[in-house]
Amino acid sequence: MSLRINDTAPDFTAETTQGTVHFHDWIGDGWAILFSHPKDFTPVCTTELGYMAGLVPEFTKRNTKIIGLSVDPVSNHSKWAADIEETQGHAVTYPMIGDTDLSIAKLYDMLPADSGETSEGRTPANNATVRTVFIVGPDKKIKLMISYPMSTGRNFDEVLRVLDSIQLTANHKVATPANWKSGEDVIILTSVSEDEAKAKYPDGWRTVKPYLRIVAQPK
Repeated sequence: MSLRINDTAPDFTAETTQGTVHFHDWIGDGWAILFSHPKDFTPVCTTELGYMAGLVPEFTKRNTKIIGLSVDPVSNHSKWAADIEETQGHAVTYPMIGDTDLSIAKLYDMLPADSGETSEGRTPANNATVRTVFIVGPDKKIKLMISYPMSTGRNFDEVLRVLDSIQLTANHKVATPANWKSGEDVIILTSVSEDEAKAKYPDGWRTVKPYLRIVAQPK
């Protein structure tokens, strides 16, 4: 069954570069980013893992953990991590999952069920759909899914931007407009009555249309 936003993120137990992880327990009461890779020692993914390593402090500020996945063994991940630090300038300090039986890739609908049961002999092309980013909330539900083609490096600044939006809108009755960045004006939800809006935003807002009310980002 295909996963959708607001589905419960499938739980799993896996070996990682930092020991055994029980995914839901590992998330705890915070947020998590799960991002996957088709194979170790691939060029685009090397740049991605390094860039994410550099963003760890930003995600930590947002109470968000990072975990990577590749279908290759954990022993390979450790060797790859050395290459990543050497070439990208950031050490990978988050865990990397070894998914040698492809079970997690299948669980998260990133490979077809008939893909076999081993990563042995598979190429990045065989694993082309294992290029997905998931944001999982404290309620263990999927808040975001983005899949990328093999040739296009992922924009993790965008993942950070979306996380800011998701966390803001989880706590306030607002939505964020196109290309919004943290600190910019937001939209009052149409489900918020005028009286409720007046109570929440005593300084007022800008009404573009009755259904489009612009207000400063809540603190």
